[in-house]
Parts: sequence; structure tokens; C-alpha cells
Amino acid sequence: MNARPPADADARRAAPAVICYPVDTLPAPDMAAYRAARETLVSSERVIVPPRDAACFEVPAGCFFRIHSVEGPQVGDLNLFNAGNRAERFYSGKTRALHGTHVGVGDRLWSNFPHLRPMATITHDTLDWYGIDADGGGVHDVIGTRCDPYTHHLLSDGGSYHHCCHSNLTRALARHTARPAEIVEPEIHDVLNVFMCTGFTRDTGQYFMKASPVRPGDYFECFAEIDLLGVLSACPGGDCGATHSSDSARCHPLEVEILAPEAGPPAGWQPPSASGYDRRHGL
Repeated sequence: MNARPPADADARRAAPAVICYPVDTLPAPDMAAYRAARETLVSSERVIVPPRDAACFEVPAGCFFRIHSVEGPQVGDLNLFNAGNRAERFYSGKTRALHGTHVGVGDRLWSNFPHLRPMATITHDTLDWYGIDADGGGVHDVIGTRCDPYTHHLLSDGGSYHHCCHSNLTRALARHTARPAEIVEPEIHDVLNVFMCTGFTRDTGQYFMKASPVRPGDYFECFAEIDLLGVLSACPGGDCGATHSSDSARCHPLEVEILAPEAGPPAGWQPPSASGYDRRHGL
């Protein structure tokens, strides 16, 4: 039963929206320096991520990586770690709070506490034309968690599916680190949904997905601010136009390309320091 609205309901709803985390004081990335460095990029490695599977890749600080659509519409779930310390990892929630539900060129991918520093900066996106569509959908979201076997089991009345992105990411990290999957599983974290088109329904506020606009030749590019270990899953939903946990969707591989600036890192660039907050004063 819904509560009866009070007499001043309209006035309460009319309260102005206030941005929780104004970013005017954030140090702005030097996009001109990144663009100049991009002029001399040399490809050093390519990693193929098979459909309904995941793969790891490493990116040295000062280099770039690109996630390519190579055969057909396909979305990917991305985890990022500090290559030298996997306790530092991508923090999708804080990235969302700082930059919005969907990220694009000039936004940064932030790490978890107590580090809270940019792990990577988005430097190019061939889908930046998409914007926000009539349904409220956009690409490259930091609102979804990742498809996982636990939620699938819950919603399918006990069904089991073993190619969810959570499972794929876990197995890939286990292979890369030569550790048991059950040991590395807690390290798998909420993702950046690369190429995925998502939003929230206006009436119920539910998370939705729709067919991704990505096509072969499109790519999403980042600059590694620190030494990175990436893990990317080619989602079992393909373009996620109908489902994200299924063997019936048409799926395609993704390709990760590592590129080094031949002329060296961007002028004036230095790896970012971890947060300067002194926990002794507040914990």
C-alpha cells in the first residue's frame, strides 16, 4: 500500500539537485599532451579475448591500451589492478560518483581506498558520438556490476551458468597468477562495461541494457597512469541486446592492443601519487 502524499509533496519534490562531488578542483588531465603522444604510438602486443571467455594483459605506465571490436558487436567487462599490488584495483563506484554513470574521453578510472588515484585516463573513444539516447541509455557504464553465476542461480530458480563475466574474469586471473580460482575470486570487482549500452528506466529506476552500437573497427582507448594488470571478459550476452548470461546470444572476440609512444610518455607526465590523506587523523 502506497503512503498518501502530504500536502506539500510537490514542494518537497522541487528541491534543487546538488552535485555530490563537484570536480572543479580535480587536477585536469593534460589532454593536449596525450594527443601529442598518440601521434607516435607503436603497437607492442595484441591479446585476443575469445567469446564467452576472458584474458589478462599488462600495460606499463606511460603506455596506452585499446579495446577493439574486431568481428561483430560485442561488449566487454573490464577489471583493472595495480600490476605490482593487486590490493589496489579499479573503484567503479567512486569513478561513477566523480564522472557520472557513463565515462568518456577525459574521464579517469580511479582506484580504491586508501590509494584513490587515477589508474588510467580515457584518451579516445570511437563511440563518443552516441551520447545519451531517448531511453536514457549511454555506452561504457560504471553502474552495472558484472553478470555472475550467483545472481543467475537466484533468478533462474537454481540454474547454473559457468560463462558469466564474473566466472570468466576469475578463471583468467587464476590462470595468470597460477593460483586457485577460489583464492583469487574475492579480487574480482565491479567493472567498467566497455561498449555496453545501459541506463535506468524512468518509471521504475531499474538497470536496463540494449543492443550496443559498437561495430568492427570501433575502439576504446586509455592511457595507463600506473603499471596495470587488466582482465577483460567478452560477455556471453554478445551485444547485450537481449540477454547477458546465455549460450544462445551471438558472441564475438575482443582484441586488446598495447601501444607505446615512440617519442616517450607525454610531456610533463609523472605517475600519480596515492592519496595524501593521513588515515591516522580519522580512522
